[in-house]
Amino acid sequence: MVSILIPFRNTEQFLPECFDSILVQTYEDWELIAVNDHSTDKSKEVVHGYSQKDSRISVYENNGQGIIPALRTAYGNASGSFITRMDSDDIMSPDRLQEMVTALRNSGKGHVAVGQVRYFSKQGISDGYAKYEEWLNLLTARGTNFTEIYKECVIPSPCWMVYREDLEKCDAFRPERYPEDYDLTFRFYEKQFRIIPCDTVLHLWRDYPERTSRNHHHYAQNYFLDIKLHYFLKLDYATGRPLVLWGAGFKGKTIAKHLVNKKLDFYWLCDNPNKIGKKIYGKVLLHFSILKTLEQPQSIITVANNQSQEEIRTFLDRSDQIAMRDYFFFC
Repeated sequence: MVSILIPFRNTEQFLPECFDSILVQTYEDWELIAVNDHSTDKSKEVVHGYSQKDSRISVYENNGQGIIPALRTAYGNASGSFITRMDSDDIMSPDRLQEMVTALRNSGKGHVAVGQVRYFSKQGISDGYAKYEEWLNLLTARGTNFTEIYKECVIPSPCWMVYREDLEKCDAFRPERYPEDYDLTFRFYEKQFRIIPCDTVLHLWRDYPERTSRNHHHYAQNYFLDIKLHYFLKLDYATGRPLVLWGAGFKGKTIAKHLVNKKLDFYWLCDNPNKIGKKIYGKVLLHFSILKTLEQPQSIITVANNQSQEEIRTFLDRSDQIAMRDYFFFC
């Protein structure tokens, strides 16, 4: 059985489409555990209506405040062998559960089943979202999602499924760290799970002005940077090698400030001639030529410009440095 975990809060207008897309799944051995996160509209009534029509649907109240406590409540009442998530404003493709269960059965434990995603919106999709969709789907088609994990969340949330035992190995929804989907992605990475490639759109992401990821402070850029640095220092940082930080924009400065606060020594590189030689947070900004004097440096790259990223990648590759070992793109 598949346990589908759905926290919901004030999404009454979208719940029928969401739940209807689950009811027509070609794979029928599922339970839907919906958790009301203190809705003030008629969301709870809508969900209760569905639960009265189908015994596979159950409704609970959030034991705390926010999506992580809601997920804990849902997971605590789940009994399926497979665990997946769903957002109450999104839509599943009819074969999503079947595709994921089949993928996991064929590949076994230690794997994450994912699917391609597609944005839809009455207002139209922004260029940024369109590029993110394209980038994420390309990774998902190849199953190479973890190769760019420090750039952005590489598991299409909530379009994933794992064995229950594997979720437990990753500490499930117990950590109190936001954004919760990105944190879980890093824990999948930490346990060295493998992504099962998928070239099929299994999930439709609804974009609208009130969407949580657009408005809640837990999804602000600084939270993403905190998670990236936390897991980099835990999983990939080689303490005996010189640490190098590229870029002095917002992300570069934020990372630099954290490193300074953690009393970690690093070299800070910048290509802006007006900044080179100046100090920020007590660190002198240096020209990239300093790299030639360092033995086996390890780089965090926060430069956002695509052309500059390619130039940096080419430079590092020619220096026999390897991505995700010697250098890591944080944007």
